[in-house]
Amino acid sequence: MATPSLDLSASSPDLTRQLCDLDSVSGNEGPLADAIEAAVSALPHLEVTRFGDTVVARTSLGRERRVVIAGHIDTVPINGNVPTRMIDVAGEEHIWGRGTVDMKAGVAVQLKLAAELAEPALDVTWIWYDHEEVGEEENALRRLAAERPDLMAGDFAILGEPSNGNIEGGCNGTLRFEVRTRGVRAHSARAWVGHNAIHDAAQVLEILQSYRPRTIAVEGLDYREGLNAVLISGGVATNVIPDECVVHVNYRFAPSSTVDEAIAHVTELFAGFDVTVVDAAPGAKPGLDAPLAQEFIQAVGLTPKPKYGWTDVSRFWGLGIPAVNFGPGDPSKAHADDESVPVAQIVAAEESLRAWLSTS
Repeated sequence: MATPSLDLSASSPDLTRQLCDLDSVSGNEGPLADAIEAAVSALPHLEVTRFGDTVVARTSLGRERRVVIAGHIDTVPINGNVPTRMIDVAGEEHIWGRGTVDMKAGVAVQLKLAAELAEPALDVTWIWYDHEEVGEEENALRRLAAERPDLMAGDFAILGEPSNGNIEGGCNGTLRFEVRTRGVRAHSARAWVGHNAIHDAAQVLEILQSYRPRTIAVEGLDYREGLNAVLISGGVATNVIPDECVVHVNYRFAPSSTVDEAIAHVTELFAGFDVTVVDAAPGAKPGLDAPLAQEFIQAVGLTPKPKYGWTDVSRFWGLGIPAVNFGPGDPSKAHADDESVPVAQIVAAEESLRAWLSTS
């Protein structure tokens, strides 16, 4: 099968549609990665490296400072929302379709600028990576950080995650854990012989119901935390008293806390229960006092906000690189079946980044 092609001379909204109309659900990013690699390899001002289905393109102009600008190329599964089309939303032109928000509009802006800015004022590393919408162990940026951190090196990073065109600094950390209650199986006709583990889960839910999430200021931004049951499982049959129940809980914690501190907090909160941590990722502090971050904020003229969700800016923070989220699209529309991005936000994001990279 021939490699699909991308027209980097197209406008960033049109390029958004090209990208979205190429199926790249997680695990099927190869053809799109091929298309991106082919397109940027034709640009003489970029040095291109392929890492699995991740494409890294770098300028090497000898500038004193380097910015890393990254975006993931995969999407969640399609549900009848491709190919893309133009729609009107309250009098505003939108591109509708899977991936328009999360995050191919951001990727389109990046590709457009990578093609056209042959001599930016900063050296730039562009990264388009795979497997973001799946488990931590498959995330290509995690693997890149572990195996080729040299390709992620820089003084500042921008992740093109949808932020409604605003700057969102850092991100909350995330912790998933299980709180398990145990009982004794018995026939439900003689329930008194056993002990119902599901009933005991009421104590766990009561703790969660009465918990008051904190809002914590970190470097001038207020991060709202969250602690919520997201799944409950238990029972073996409708005529058996269950001997086990598991409440699956997600804790979103401010970047002022480490993963170990977050684990200690929930372990103390559920003292006396069997608590098992199944997944954890640290947050990222805003790092907005970094010189390049300050220059970027001033150039785009926006007031930074906190990022409540977890994003891959955490991976840059882990490498000692301050990073922000900046991209077109409303995050609340990410993964929605009516996902759509305002054309004006795509254009504005391109203009802001172009101006900053041209004059920094």
